[in-house]
Amino acid sequence: MNRSLLFSLGGGVLLFLLSASVGALVYVFSYPSDVSEDTFAESSETVIDEGDEASSEGEASLSIEFSASKLGTVDRDLPYCTMDGITLDMDFYWPQEGEGPFPVVVYVHGGGWISGDKSEGIDKYRDDLVSAGFAIVAVNYRLAHEAQFPAMIEDVKCAVRHLRAHAETYNIDPDAIGALGTSAGGHLVNLLGTADRSAGWDVGPYLSESSHVNAVVSMYGPADLRIEFPGNTSKGIRTIFGITDFSEMGFASPVTYATADDASFLLIHGEDDQLVPIEQSELFRSALEDAGVFWEVTSVGNANHGLIPEQKGLPITPPMSEILTEIVDWFEVHL
Repeated sequence: MNRSLLFSLGGGVLLFLLSASVGALVYVFSYPSDVSEDTFAESSETVIDEGDEASSEGEASLSIEFSASKLGTVDRDLPYCTMDGITLDMDFYWPQEGEGPFPVVVYVHGGGWISGDKSEGIDKYRDDLVSAGFAIVAVNYRLAHEAQFPAMIEDVKCAVRHLRAHAETYNIDPDAIGALGTSAGGHLVNLLGTADRSAGWDVGPYLSESSHVNAVVSMYGPADLRIEFPGNTSKGIRTIFGITDFSEMGFASPVTYATADDASFLLIHGEDDQLVPIEQSELFRSALEDAGVFWEVTSVGNANHGLIPEQKGLPITPPMSEILTEIVDWFEVHL
């Protein structure tokens, strides 16, 4: 049984879903009707090799040849890894122009670790990044009903290793990989940018490749799950993480993995976030600072979770246009 609370905020609709089966809050934001739809043309040149080699040890074998005709298009549903019999796929958004090899940003969607899809939320960031010459890879990962944590971060790490293994095929720079995640996806990119191989989450194919990323943008992502908050409940940690005591949640908390070798972090968080309090990003900033990691924090005024205006009719500050510029600038400097 699900119960929901519906609010009209900033011209859109913010839906908080209280899942009785999980005990965690999940938000869904319905955008106003004048928001532009996906204008990316489908690429017609991708060939996916479905032969035996494609599923060997979970690897995906692709036949893609970059050409100028791919610029400004998207290749959807490309398999990147098979984990425990589940084939995971991604959407590859090619830059608007350039010859490559391109820097690439891995986009990790939110949804409370229990819902969501690679197509959700990416339209906010896609156009600015591809216009600036970045490729974007939006990944699906196993959700809690398919596998408990750490399956989610194992999948995201496998996606990065896949990209490095196929860097020449995709015409991307294997030394210029970043990540952007929202909400639960923010938690996963927080881990991606901090936890190295010693965490035990580099499993599956492409193990000769590194899952390290150079730069991370975390949008209102949890960082210390040892603390209870509306988006991190006792029922939720039991269902999603298999843990019954918050004190045992350090293994899934990015704050516990910060070291000097980590990616550079840009943390963006709403000051009025009711689901994941801004204190989560402040705790993470402190851990990164103590470890000697380069970081920046942008606190967004009048912003609830998802950067939705807390007070109807009033803008968030800085506005989304400035936040997008900051994100692009961050990746341009750090990739």
